[in-house]
Amino acid sequence: MRKFIEKTIKATIIHLIVALLIIISIMFMVDFFFGARIKETMILANKVAIDVENKPEVKEIVLDEKNKIKNYPEYGTQYATIEIPKIDVDLPVYFGDTLEILKKGVGHSSGSYFPGEGGSIIYMGHNSKKVFRRFSELQKGNEIIVKTSYGEYKYKIYDMQLIQETELEKMPIQNKEEKLMVYTCYPFNNIGYTTKRYVVYANLEK
Repeated sequence: MRKFIEKTIKATIIHLIVALLIIISIMFMVDFFFGARIKETMILANKVAIDVENKPEVKEIVLDEKNKIKNYPEYGTQYATIEIPKIDVDLPVYFGDTLEILKKGVGHSSGSYFPGEGGSIIYMGHNSKKVFRRFSELQKGNEIIVKTSYGEYKYKIYDMQLIQETELEKMPIQNKEEKLMVYTCYPFNNIGYTTKRYVVYANLEK
């Protein structure tokens, strides 16, 4: 009887060890083949968890007689809202383009001009449902409205392009005429990192 019990215990221990090894092997295989994808999904979920209901107050900004900002907003603060009626977009615009900023709304490239200054303005946002997922529906002639504390600016779309993230020449910074360039990642339903950008170009309406 004693030998039978010992034999049963040993068999049970062996089965538990085998089961544990199988579980470890499966976890290793999942991490090896899908680990990067899972991490990307978690990161993206965190990035696009945008709260657009509780919009903070827009910082008061002053534009001088030469169309120059007297008191630029602090990096990371909201200074405007962007509306694109065609796709039901109404989002806060923040000065800066970090991942933390893009979690809150639309980012404004710190290397570009501000609305009203007469140069290139570059905005960007995630391709999530709450932000720019419906960019493919935009057409030439559609309107983009940027409302700041110092004025409202209306832009009319004249072009849309699919570019590589390295093609910086497709979004040139200049100060001869006011142009708004808004981009998001492509494909629109992509999860994780992508090297393509869908850019909407718009001119300031006179």
